[in-house]
Amino acid sequence: MPRPVWSGAVSFGLVTIPIKVMPATEDHSISFRQIHTADGGRIRNRKVCEIEDRVLDPGEIGRAYEASKDQLVAISDQELDDLPLPTAKAIDVEAFVEAERLDPIRFGKPYFLQADGAVAAKPYVLLREALQRSDKVAVAKFAWHNRERLGALRVVGDAIVLQVLHWPDEIRSAEGLAPRAVDISDSEVDEAMALMEAIGGTDISQYRDQYRAAVEAVIEAKTAGVEPPEMEAPAEPKGKVVDLMAALQDSVRAAKKSRGEDTGDEAQVHEISGQRPAPKKKAAKKTPAKKASTGGKKTAAKKTSRKRPAS
Repeated sequence: MPRPVWSGAVSFGLVTIPIKVMPATEDHSISFRQIHTADGGRIRNRKVCEIEDRVLDPGEIGRAYEASKDQLVAISDQELDDLPLPTAKAIDVEAFVEAERLDPIRFGKPYFLQADGAVAAKPYVLLREALQRSDKVAVAKFAWHNRERLGALRVVGDAIVLQVLHWPDEIRSAEGLAPRAVDISDSEVDEAMALMEAIGGTDISQYRDQYRAAVEAVIEAKTAGVEPPEMEAPAEPKGKVVDLMAALQDSVRAAKKSRGEDTGDEAQVHEISGQRPAPKKKAAKKTPAKKASTGGKKTAAKKTSRKRPAS
């Protein structure tokens, strides 16, 4: 079980819930060390004072705000701790809103909230049930790491999750990014929706980090002193799309085929590609081969060769 990253309380109205904040996700990225390529020596990052030109101990290092290029304003930990923030010791619920009102672009890192002690059990479950039945999320403020943050309390399974939210001014504008004056027909949109239906849904838990697996295979091979395995080359990018509708229709057919579905008869296939099937030629009627003529003599011989029944 991971260690709590913060302990405090959730506060809404006069109700207080002692909680511990636990990480809801974990990073499986492969980390590398910097080395000197000539001899493999490790590269160390050392914190050196520019005035004394010496390496400092952690206890000698503080923080400062760069007011200008030539002015640093020192700020102590005590000054930050003494700031009059009501959210310094609590996750303070400010409002309850419908979940669809929160744009997913605002979502940051999630954390599980764990009830801290027996006294927290009942109010914890009470808040969870109220959120579930109302289909709402709680918008709250809290202070971590010397800054105040915004968050959403929502239910995942049996637990309450604190989802960090970006402040409105932290979201950049998307103005000017989307193309303009593009004509899209209803039939093209319908075909795109047909492609979505053909691709269908899936269980997202089946996806795996293939890049990480490939890097791990290389590391394992080099650690064992053998040649790394040959990796399958990625597929070459397809050519430029000229006919968008044809590309959509071909994609629908390919998606259905990959799932083992019937893609239609040959006429439909040719219709998708924009080509008409060539008319089939009628097969010529087979004329039975004429028996070679043997002449009347052979026939007569057959007749004379027949044995007459005994009288």
